[in-house]
Amino acid sequence: MLESTNGLNNTLLNLPIFQAEWVLWLLIGLSIASVAVMIERAIFYRRHLIDVEKVKKELSSRLEQGNLGGAASYLEQFDSLETNVVLYGLRDHRLGPESVEDLISSAARNERSRYERRLNFLATVASNAPFIGLFGTVLGIIRAFNDLSANMNEASNAVMAGIAEALIATAVGLLVAIPAVIAFNFFKAKVNRLADNMHLLAGILLANFKSASPLTPAPVTHTEES
Repeated sequence: MLESTNGLNNTLLNLPIFQAEWVLWLLIGLSIASVAVMIERAIFYRRHLIDVEKVKKELSSRLEQGNLGGAASYLEQFDSLETNVVLYGLRDHRLGPESVEDLISSAARNERSRYERRLNFLATVASNAPFIGLFGTVLGIIRAFNDLSANMNEASNAVMAGIAEALIATAVGLLVAIPAVIAFNFFKAKVNRLADNMHLLAGILLANFKSASPLTPAPVTHTEES
């Protein structure tokens, strides 16, 4: 029974999945992919950056003049979360303030998803890279103790070298996860700031539409004479 168990253990240890090296290569691949996402998102946000204060003043000025076409033409110059959402509602202003508000909410969700693209990958790497590294460490320790059992005369050297090599996987896992966490939180905060700016511009548009809408007269109640 013991011999069959040892044979099974040796068979498992010889499988590729029990070689810790592939874990390190996986972590290196995840690190390269996460850095690529960070660079791509940074370039994306840079290209779509606008001067919110300048846009707010120009938009308010044109709306106060009743120049909705001019306001739309001005916003079309940009391709940002803030201007795209407001422009979506501005183009359908004839539907009324309530409908425009609903359209802006839908456009905001759609535009926000464009800005948050690939951020979930960073979150996944940040949360799972340490566990992948720990898995590599466990595999390394298993092999270290297996080598210990096969070479009892060199027990100390075998165990120390094996464990030291195994702990590299945990260190690499943390090295991959920490930048991913920082980048995810940074980009998420940036999207939240852009969303706040979008709500500011959308609020200016909706306030203008509501102030220009005619008030609905209150119904007149007739009292019967006794």
